[in-house]
Amino acid sequence: MEKIPAHTGWSWVKQGFALFRKQPAEISTLFLAYMFLMLALGIIPVLGQMLPLILIPVFAMSFMQACAQIEKGERVYPNLLLVGFRSPARNTLLKLGLLYLLVATLVVAASALADGGAFWKAMMGGGLSTKELESAAGSMRIAMLVAAALYVPAAMAFWYAAPLIMWQQMPLGKALFYSFFTVRRAGGAFLVYGLAWIVIAIVVPSVISMVITLLTGSFSAVFFILLPISIILTVVMYCSFYPTYTTVFGKPRRGSDSPPHSGDNPPV
Repeated sequence: MEKIPAHTGWSWVKQGFALFRKQPAEISTLFLAYMFLMLALGIIPVLGQMLPLILIPVFAMSFMQACAQIEKGERVYPNLLLVGFRSPARNTLLKLGLLYLLVATLVVAASALADGGAFWKAMMGGGLSTKELESAAGSMRIAMLVAAALYVPAAMAFWYAAPLIMWQQMPLGKALFYSFFTVRRAGGAFLVYGLAWIVIAIVVPSVISMVITLLTGSFSAVFFILLPISIILTVVMYCSFYPTYTTVFGKPRRGSDSPPHSGDNPPV
């Protein structure tokens, strides 16, 4: 694999916006269907906390496949939400989801060394009183930074794993290996990509809320306007995941669940 220039990270963001503009209603409907399903799963006792994490790789491929179809000029429908479940790679994607849950749990648990378990309790739905939140605010911020730092290597391994499993028919371990070292080689581009989304997610809502507040003086107006904007930015971010894959591994072939042809091994 050739080294990817750092400025490619900004190109990925722009390509995400471009994909969204082609079918904004369709991809947004797919996202809202996903969110509704996650809320429905959350009602289930105990499993409702675990299933959304376990199913992340399966549903991630719904958006990747949607972007592939948008790129080809094909219409996106909500039934794409089930594409990962219909794939022969479904069981491997579910194993990836279980590994994702395990890693996330271990990372949050490790952060307890920094704040005595306050962040763990909050994430596990234990609930903290206002007094507890105030007293633990400083240490919880440190715990969140610790958790974020510990999660970075895992995020590198997970980033490309789902599409490599579904589109390249890789086994779990190989997909994690390729993903980790591919992200490492493209570190500069991913740094620019991440910083760009942090700026967009913070600056854009802040400017809009400030303008609305100055014009209307209504916090309700800010909420009702920022909510759809936040949803749109989230959908665009999901769309931008697709070009991070195609830049390195190329566009998925039609019928990509079939075994790869010889010579189709991804670059390293």
